[in-house]
Amino acid sequence: MRNYFLLLILLFSVSSAFSQNIPRFNPDTLLTFKMDKDAVVKVGKAGLDIEDFINEIISDTSFYEAFRKMSNYHFSAQNNLYTYSKKDKITGSIFRKLIHSPTGNHLKIVEEKTDGDLYKRNGKYKTTTVEMFDYLFMNTYKSGYSDLDKESADGSKNSWYKEKLKTLVFSPGRPVKGVPLISSKTEIFTPNMRQYYNYAFAKGMYLDSIPVYRFKVTVKPDLGSWTEDGIMIKELTTIFDQRNFQILGRYIDMKLDNLAFDFNVQMNIEMSYFEDVLLPTKVSYQGNWNIPFKKDERASFLVLHKGYKL
Repeated sequence: MRNYFLLLILLFSVSSAFSQNIPRFNPDTLLTFKMDKDAVVKVGKAGLDIEDFINEIISDTSFYEAFRKMSNYHFSAQNNLYTYSKKDKITGSIFRKLIHSPTGNHLKIVEEKTDGDLYKRNGKYKTTTVEMFDYLFMNTYKSGYSDLDKESADGSKNSWYKEKLKTLVFSPGRPVKGVPLISSKTEIFTPNMRQYYNYAFAKGMYLDSIPVYRFKVTVKPDLGSWTEDGIMIKELTTIFDQRNFQILGRYIDMKLDNLAFDFNVQMNIEMSYFEDVLLPTKVSYQGNWNIPFKKDERASFLVLHKGYKL
């Protein structure tokens, strides 16, 4: 279950203009979103409403489709990963440049460098975070995320995991049923949960060319400590293309400390257009994990995709 939930967090998830909450080296320094000063979206009867944004977040499928379409394209990728000590000093790193070919979903490693304390004596990774990173960004490059589209008809453990992943990653705001102490905490748009959040709207530019709306959901600052500690999702920010209301990215900040989990995670996912097709371009992650009876895990990574061609 520990490995499963870490995999969920590594997949969930928008613009790199957000500040880093964990005070250490951050590989994500690309500034892609610029918010207009004093440009606030008018909401209510004469403009967009909160429900417009929430309904789009819950019902959107284009974000999921963008990941599925990766397997149809030739593209290059650059992966950077770092692990840290308890004092947030770098202890290990992985750097890779890769080329994906749609013919047979072939993946070629052009350049690879590893450094530091990453491996056990048997050659396996020491931490679950690094192991899951490899699973996500090596194996899924080859499948193009197409296996996430299959229903869990066989009832296997892996199929069950994939169904949970689909809910958490591509349908934020819905409950992830079957995960102890977590499932209801992801359902932040219910009437009961809305009382704990503030909603903010703004306009801006993405990649200096795409006009966007930013819809930010954040925990209210005046909550009691007991209430705030029980809320897992501290922020969910979504970037919408003003022209067609498509989702171009998501940012999420999650923190929780209970008997089963103690984590502090920020995740960032961005999309861009390639010949009018929406495809993933950036995934960044910062996370600390403290699981009972297990060694602390601290890591960050940045994944970049570019040069998509059919």
